[in-house]
Amino acid sequence: MEKRAINPWQWQDQRSYVQAVEVKNPEGTLYVSGQTAIDANGISSNENMESQIILALKNLEQVITEAGYECKGIVRLNIYTTNTSELWPHFNIIQDWVSKHGMKQATTLLEVKSLFETLKVELEATVVK
Repeated sequence: MEKRAINPWQWQDQRSYVQAVEVKNPEGTLYVSGQTAIDANGISSNENMESQIILALKNLEQVITEAGYECKGIVRLNIYTTNTSELWPHFNIIQDWVSKHGMKQATTLLEVKSLFETLKVELEATVVK
């Protein structure tokens, strides 16, 4: 697989994403459903935004790993939140996770009216290898 980041500007580098990702000759593509702060028993978290981000990232990583892929292969990460202002103080958790995995992905952040039950953040990814 060949992966190339396209960045006409420099400002996005501080925000842990790229403007576009081109992928050539992938061995496979994994489309991951939105991962949230739901525990292994299917119980939705009612904890704060920080805790929910941490658990959603853990769940995302588990799905990707169990599928035989690596997080560094994420080429698209969509972030849905019920409250952007509440998410921003904890955005460094996502940025640190992106950096840890050496990712260069296109990202969209969307504030939505609601998510399932008590959830505050949902992460949807496209992964290639």
